[in-house]
This record gives sequence, C-alpha cells and structure tokens, in this order.
Amino acid sequence: MEPRQILPARGHRRERLTRDLVLARFAEQQPIGRRGSNLAATYGLRGDHSLKSGILPPSTGPTGSGLTGAAVLVPLVDHPTGLTVLLTQRTAHLTDHAGQISFPGGRIEPSDEHPVAAALREAEEEVGLPASHVDIVGRLDTYVTGTGFEIVPVVALVRPPYPLRRDPFEVAEVFEVPLDFLVDPDNLQRGSREWQGTTRFFFALPYEDRYIWGATAGILVNLAEVLAPELAGGRPQTDF
Repeated sequence: MEPRQILPARGHRRERLTRDLVLARFAEQQPIGRRGSNLAATYGLRGDHSLKSGILPPSTGPTGSGLTGAAVLVPLVDHPTGLTVLLTQRTAHLTDHAGQISFPGGRIEPSDEHPVAAALREAEEEVGLPASHVDIVGRLDTYVTGTGFEIVPVVALVRPPYPLRRDPFEVAEVFEVPLDFLVDPDNLQRGSREWQGTTRFFFALPYEDRYIWGATAGILVNLAEVLAPELAGGRPQTDF
C-alpha cells in the first residue's frame, strides 16, 4: 500500500503526530505494562447514546439478548511521511454493518484469551496484517452500538511495509487516511437518521469520496481526544 502525504490540520497549531507522541499520550492514560495484555483497567463507556443527553446505552441487542462482545484494531501505520489509520470497507452482503467503513475486527470468540487477541486475530483474518508488524500501545473507551455490540478498541502502531491479504468475503477494500486529518475538528461533522423507528445521532468524518460514520467515527473522536487533547474543545458538541 502506497504511503500518503499527511494533510495539515486547518486552522489549528499543535505538535506533529509521531510514533513517540502516540506512545507518550497513551502512557499518560495508563502505561500498557501496568494494565497487562487484557487491558483490564477501568475505561469509560461511550456510544451513539452519548451523543444526546437523556439517552441510555443499550443493554441488549436487537434480538433481546445481551450485548455481543467485540474488539477492533485501530492500526496507526508509521510511514516515513507521517502516521495514517488503516481502515476497511465492508462488503455489501454482510449481516452486520454491510458496506460501512470500519476497523479490522469482529466478535470476541471463546478461543480468544482477551480483546487484544481477538483484535489481532481479526486483523490477520480480514486484511492479512501479521501480529509481528503490530505494537499494541493501549486502548480506548468501550463503544456500545445500537446494533447490540460492545466494542473494545485496541490501538496499535504498525510497522510498514507489511503484507496485505484482503478477505474478499468480508472486506471490499483496504485503505489509509492521514491521522492528522482524522484528529482535526474542522473535518468532523454530526448527523442523524431514522433507524427502527427512532432517530439515531452519529459523528461523521467524510474523506475524499468516503463517508466514515457511526461507531468508527465515534472511536476516532475518542482517539483524537487522547492524541490531540488541545484540539478536543474545537470538535462539535455531542448534544444535538
């Protein structure tokens, strides 16, 4: 995959996002060594419900069963030209989140020792990203979706070049977006749409001809708060 030039944030001055800065910011949150490989420290809970005051997080999925545990890898690719975020476009025929832009990830299986193991397994299955090219640096808040998933986002630095082997059943395309673009509050939008008789609110980050929204955009907002806290006050308010 060809590296892309990092785009400068418009109208904001801050430190350049580098590997060392990412490590330092997550160390400020809580060093990975003190958490252990299961990242079991206490984290916040966010989701679509947090975008509007008075809305409670879902406690069950659409079928009335409990929330489904899932983990995603948030891969920060450390190119010489700057950090990017690796994302996927899901195929149109999938049952869950068909056609949407997402991180590599999926359900936590009984065979997975912890969410990190699930995120690494799914990343290798979906896009062929080997764990040997991945350095886990931390995690973000748990994200609960209206579709009944409780997602643990695991943040990692990825060392290029690395092999890509897309699973054509689940992944239509793999691409990268400059990290600087994603943490710039000028690029963040808010949206709403009707879903199953209720109004659903969400963040969105349109990039070129792609529309990053929903849980993926919400997780990226959380990432921006960790990596560029000086810009966090410039993002759109969560209450619509």
